[in-house]
Amino acid sequence: MNSPAAPVTIRRHGTVAVVEISNPPVNALSKGVRIGFLEAIRTLATDASVACLAISGGAGRFIAGADVREMNLPPEDPLLPDMVAAIDALDKPVIAVIDGAALGGGFEIALACDGRVGSSSAVVGLTETRLGIIPGAGGTQRLPRLVGMARAIPLICEGRILKAKEAMEMGLLDEIVEGDLLATAIARAPGWGKRRVSSLSVPAGDAGEEAAASAAALKGAKGVPAIGEAIRVIRATGEGDFSAGLARERAAFLALRQSPEAAALRHLFFAEREAGKVPGLEGAAPRAIAKVAVIGAGTMGAGIAVSLADAGFSVALVERDAHAAEAGLKRMRRLYERPVKSGRLSQAQADERIARVTPTADWQALADADLIIEAAFEDMAVKADIFSRLDAVARPGAVLASNTSYLDLDAIAAATARPQDMVGLHFFAPANVMRLLEVVRAEKTAPDVLATALALARKIGKQPVVAGNCDGFIGNRIYAVYRRHAEYLVEDGATPEQVDAALEAYGFAMGIFAVSDMSGLDIAFAMRKRRAPTRDPNERYVSIPDRLCEAGRLGCKAGAGWYAYDSTGEKSLDPRTEEIIAAARSEKGISPRAFPPEAIQLRLISVMANEGAKVLQEGIALRASDIDLAFVNGYGFPRLKGGPMFAADQIGLDKVLQEIEAAHADGGAGSEPSILLRELVRTKGNFTARTSSYRTS
Repeated sequence: MNSPAAPVTIRRHGTVAVVEISNPPVNALSKGVRIGFLEAIRTLATDASVACLAISGGAGRFIAGADVREMNLPPEDPLLPDMVAAIDALDKPVIAVIDGAALGGGFEIALACDGRVGSSSAVVGLTETRLGIIPGAGGTQRLPRLVGMARAIPLICEGRILKAKEAMEMGLLDEIVEGDLLATAIARAPGWGKRRVSSLSVPAGDAGEEAAASAAALKGAKGVPAIGEAIRVIRATGEGDFSAGLARERAAFLALRQSPEAAALRHLFFAEREAGKVPGLEGAAPRAIAKVAVIGAGTMGAGIAVSLADAGFSVALVERDAHAAEAGLKRMRRLYERPVKSGRLSQAQADERIARVTPTADWQALADADLIIEAAFEDMAVKADIFSRLDAVARPGAVLASNTSYLDLDAIAAATARPQDMVGLHFFAPANVMRLLEVVRAEKTAPDVLATALALARKIGKQPVVAGNCDGFIGNRIYAVYRRHAEYLVEDGATPEQVDAALEAYGFAMGIFAVSDMSGLDIAFAMRKRRAPTRDPNERYVSIPDRLCEAGRLGCKAGAGWYAYDSTGEKSLDPRTEEIIAAARSEKGISPRAFPPEAIQLRLISVMANEGAKVLQEGIALRASDIDLAFVNGYGFPRLKGGPMFAADQIGLDKVLQEIEAAHADGGAGSEPSILLRELVRTKGNFTARTSSYRTS
């Protein structure tokens, strides 16, 4: 029991026994922990010398939750509910000693105790809905007994994590201890009586508040089945006895655990943890970053500056002249208006962050920057000029980054005498909101520069995905194929609104044509003109979006694009768009045909996955899950579907290959089935387990 390697040990302090869990790094509730914990509880239950117990996770920890890896496997005894039931059955007081994270199943264990004491760094929460499930060991039954149903509903449905002070204010922590937490808990344990949450009644609440909390949770659910189930189970806490509530909760938990939505969210959970593992970075320490400069104060540059200021960096916002620099600062102020108006940020906090930014037209402001991010117009000549000028002003060792979204990063890096210091940082608009950050590795990028970019992403709250260098990198390269095939569908007979409706029914917040209008059709138009000289003549080309641009229909900002827009920005169908589409079909002799929503969804998911397979083949992406992260966090792909590569696996790669062969017939060159897709169909493999052949040079 007390072997150093044991995940659970007992230490005795007079009449107090400390049950300590040690399963680094976060004390996940893996099978070994569950077995050891139950053995410890059973041993102490019959030990007359022990008057009370303290459950500890050691210094800086408690229990961060279940071992998510086991959720893809059949449940194995003993289960988490067995641990919680063992605590509840003890005829001795039990205190949870929380020094760190008590999340998910870890917090369910704490809720089963008679008291909960924590350090100021303690955090608690029932986070299961983030993985598409609900608490399955009494969390939905105990939490309402402590805080009431109206409070419990948003806490569970949003998977909120509470810091120690807020948790204590709600009654979820009994005390916050400064100093030696465990020693204090041991000293006070003998005076702690039995106060089992399971024996409490649910406080009488206001029916209107409970209904409002339920309605708000459902509105924010975004199709997650676990939210509705959580509400149903929580609101039934007053029906029948405690054991009946546990049975309802467990049945719902087990059903959700097997759902495709939960599988998709688990996939993304692991994908996020894998994304930072990059070959060749072992031992590469990030360079220190304190001061950052952003060149370009337009929409993107201002958004990047906000992200940096939010994270505490001092930022020089550099423009061509003082007027442009001040205009950039005004853009930043506007970006802070919404969070201030909503109450997420106080005006004082916004002013403090804006004060970290210095607008300037003086390039000498770049001289002491540890990181310089170029966010200028997407033009090779403009970017090359900037980086050639940086050699004269940037200090040795400064990291040089380009926010390019399509251009050849190696060609940009060739403009500087220090290409080893160069990296791509492709932010997504709006840069202060969108979570994805594509970190692009150029041919000569030094390992510590790449490590610095990944550390920066974490510091500013972004999800980094490492990409190799090619036209469009991972995201925009795949997105271009996705958009091209959406245009084929329109030219062949679907309407833009039918394509958008099919995508929204699949789970996208917006369809691709509505997104194009919002972004501006001129951006893709410029890209197509740039690529025209090298376009394969055997690739099918749809001229409809070009004709929209030539007619001045550039999207929302022009009041018309694929759709028409009124003065409030509300979109509607536009007869002029229909005329342009009909004319293009007529010129090619195309007889329009009907596409049911399922056919549209299958075609577009398949072409994304197929291009993703090519990106993997070429080593542009490290792993299929990185592609999924990019599309979920940067392109609005529904989280409940797990990303295009995961979704293709669920569809079945043989069916995807069949669809790609049809897409190739429709689209010509550039739409061929990937070698990797054919290989995986032949070997009955899948994308989810696939990593690329990418290696560092």
